[in-house]
Amino acid sequence: MASIQGTTILALRSEEERVAVIAADGQATFRNTILKQRTRKIRKIYEDQVLVGFAGATADALTLFERFEGKLQTYGGNLRRAAVELTKDWRTDRALRRLEALLAAVGREAILLISGSGDVLEPDDGMLGLGSGGPYALAAARALRAETDLGVREIARRALEIAAGIDVYTNREIVLEELTW
Repeated sequence: MASIQGTTILALRSEEERVAVIAADGQATFRNTILKQRTRKIRKIYEDQVLVGFAGATADALTLFERFEGKLQTYGGNLRRAAVELTKDWRTDRALRRLEALLAAVGREAILLISGSGDVLEPDDGMLGLGSGGPYALAAARALRAETDLGVREIARRALEIAAGIDVYTNREIVLEELTW
């Protein structure tokens, strides 16, 4: 059975600007059919202190959002600890083990990729791309960051527009959420 797939998530964090953003396109596809143009793939959780974006099956991601927020509550907002504990549950719990999604989580202290295979990875450059258009958006963001003076918000928007021009599973209905500190 095929799941809803294809998306672009781009997470960026800047200590200099004291801001983090996650940008996502709005397209939801099933096989080769576009089901929806304005799917919401980003959530603010834990009293709006953490941004989470997902690539993968929507229902699975929503389940993981709830579990992750619970872990953040349990561990007092410690993003890294909550992510590690979520992946432990994700790998060992029978029901969770079947969930198919990747999460990008951003808070004041870190940007993380969280997966069901037990990965909790923090990129070296404060940038993370997920989904079918993720590599295109990430490459564009790296180039824009290195070659322009744009802020992360504008970099995220432009990088997703570039990905939408390349990846058929990415559209230009861009949603961008921001955290500042």
